[in-house]
Amino acid sequence: MSKPVKIKATIMWSFHNKINKMAKKYTVDLCNLSDKAVKSLENDLGVTVNFKEDKKDKGKFIVCKSIKPINMVDEGGNSLSDISIGNGSKGVALVSFYDWDHQGQSGKSPTIVKMIVDDLVVYDAPVSVEDIEGEPL
Repeated sequence: MSKPVKIKATIMWSFHNKINKMAKKYTVDLCNLSDKAVKSLENDLGVTVNFKEDKKDKGKFIVCKSIKPINMVDEGGNSLSDISIGNGSKGVALVSFYDWDHQGQSGKSPTIVKMIVDDLVVYDAPVSVEDIEGEPL
């Protein structure tokens, strides 16, 4: 297997500590990747880097997936497994890949070996008392 690649990224849609219901796996989007990171991910690991015109705020990005919780820590090495990491958090990730084969298709998907979050934005879902008052539908 290839040596993992170390990249800087902006974190979006972090499901590092709970299953993403759509993907049925733990997932984290690593966004706004540098050209050097893109080249290394594509050439060294063989993974596809995405860019979508309708999601320019993500820049060039990858969606990392895992069947296990994703190892995210702060700069002191403290686990972030109990923290909801919000969009816009930043950090350095060690990225590897896994091969997959499903229903006649195959490919490589990126996965995070470990990530140090050095600029944490904590996600706090806005819920007000008014949201839960009254009769349920």
